[in-house]
Amino acid sequence: MPGEDHNQLHRGSAPLLVSVPHAGLTLPSALAERMTANGRSLPDTDWYVDRLYAFAKDLGASMLTAGHSRYVVDLNRPPDDAPLYAAATTGLIPTLTFAGEAIYRDGLEPDAAERSGRVARYWAPYHEKLATELNAIRERHGHVVLLDAHSIAGEVPRLFEGELPALNLGSDNGVSADPGLIDAVFDLLAETDYSSVRDGRFRGGYITRHYGRPTSGMHALQLEISQRSYMCERPAEWDGARAERLQSILEDLVSLLIRWRPDAQ
Repeated sequence: MPGEDHNQLHRGSAPLLVSVPHAGLTLPSALAERMTANGRSLPDTDWYVDRLYAFAKDLGASMLTAGHSRYVVDLNRPPDDAPLYAAATTGLIPTLTFAGEAIYRDGLEPDAAERSGRVARYWAPYHEKLATELNAIRERHGHVVLLDAHSIAGEVPRLFEGELPALNLGSDNGVSADPGLIDAVFDLLAETDYSSVRDGRFRGGYITRHYGRPTSGMHALQLEISQRSYMCERPAEWDGARAERLQSILEDLVSLLIRWRPDAQ
């Protein structure tokens, strides 16, 4: 089945690409008709993350943003749906929300053929474009930094205990980027007024683990942000004051990633 590209790419001039795989809100109509009302409300969206990082384009970063919801296919999962975490998680083609509630009405879950088709139609084009852009940026600059941008509700009992720190840096336990870059980024986050952790519950999903190859000039990091840091979680509404405060930190982060060079120890 041929792929379909529903993703938005902004090409910048800096050696940084910001990936936003989970902020999409689009559902194919035939799919939405099979879903529960709760599923159609897309509760596990990385709300407004594309808006949160929109400033990065003005600083010279490239940005790739998915158009479809993660309920169509999760772009941050491997195509074979191998588990990324030992704890409870959601899969490549989710059938349960983070809260464990059904996404589809009884008997209308996708079968194996539909799952395979969605990977070809929606997953593959995003990763083909991501890989192409990363390679092109590396060719121009000699290296490339990938920031995989995410957010999640501050409390999701099925996925983690207690309250999530505000800023969760993932580096696949230190192997997805140059150690000096990882240290510099975490030092920046740790010096803010926000709670932060490195390689905790979210150490990086498929995108960070797959594309982070520092010995080949590709350095990947994931930042999972607790949504309470920039929005009202229920209902999911943008909070301008909170967002502006957080964006001042994210601007420092993006500027660091743009300035960094592999030989800067």
